Amino acid sequence: MKIKFINSIYLLTPFFFLVACGNDQPKTNTETIINAPPVEAYKLVSPSFNADSAYYFLQKQVDFGPRVTESDASKKCAKWISSQFKKYGATVIEQKGTVTNWDKKKYDIINIIAQINPKASKRILITAHWDSRPYADNDPIEDNKNKPVLAADDGASGIGVMIEIARAIQANNLNIGVDFMCFDAEDLGKPDFEDSYCLGTQYWGQHQIPQNYKADFAINLDMVGGKGATFVWENNSITQGESILRKVWEKAAVLGYSNVFLYAQNGQITDDHVYVHKYTKIPAIDIIHFNQQTGFPTWWHTVNDNMNNIDPATLKAVGQTLLEVIYTEK
Repeated sequence: MKIKFINSIYLLTPFFFLVACGNDQPKTNTETIINAPPVEAYKLVSPSFNADSAYYFLQKQVDFGPRVTESDASKKCAKWISSQFKKYGATVIEQKGTVTNWDKKKYDIINIIAQINPKASKRILITAHWDSRPYADNDPIEDNKNKPVLAADDGASGIGVMIEIARAIQANNLNIGVDFMCFDAEDLGKPDFEDSYCLGTQYWGQHQIPQNYKADFAINLDMVGGKGATFVWENNSITQGESILRKVWEKAAVLGYSNVFLYAQNGQITDDHVYVHKYTKIPAIDIIHFNQQTGFPTWWHTVNDNMNNIDPATLKAVGQTLLEVIYTEK
């Protein structure tokens, strides 16, 4: 497999590839270190991100139970997510459609699109999936492998951060547009079936709302609430939006979150950002929990993906960094 890097700032060692939503844990014996910028005195421009509020929004989703696509819990949670974005001043569209899973079963999906300042020409897109995986196939206990995942981190955390960002924006004037897209059916897939993940994103890409959608860049959030979370650069994000990676990681560094946003690279991840970029050509990156020693967190795709593993400090690091990115855009 041939790897192409954009410039010479990388200190290279061999590295591996992985699929974020897949079932195989990645190998973790190699990494690429990326030069970090110097950290200087910095004054916060954005409003404060309330981690307790984001935690509350996360808990509310989990309280519905597993939000497996097309389930009663999923339908109730969709209504709640839409109501929260409306409450905080967003224009909300529920995109309903039908997708075909790897096993040829059809699912009715709901993508939730919430727009702040919908008429602004300059726009930032923030995405996350809100569905739960229907099978805990990475669980170490055999009897749990066909049980649904509660998806506190792998799903609800990204939505919780986005709703809190919307709340902060409503209370503080912003002259650019921000779009929050909550994608359904991200986690139905199986590793052996190509393009079986991120079905909601693929559907949106083929049926864009708003039509011919454009944004300056896109940031996908996946597993952004876990204890001890670290985020690294992955290869699709480098290829699709290296300048956006730099923008986000530099903001995290000056805000004091360099222990969370690491200047290191560990492989290639197929996630919602890949399909956003595929269908729109918008520069798109992924912020996803990945530990350089152990790979994805131990609760990934298990019945233990619950509130016990959620840390408000991680939500704060992600949410404050994104708010700073948003409020420093011109």
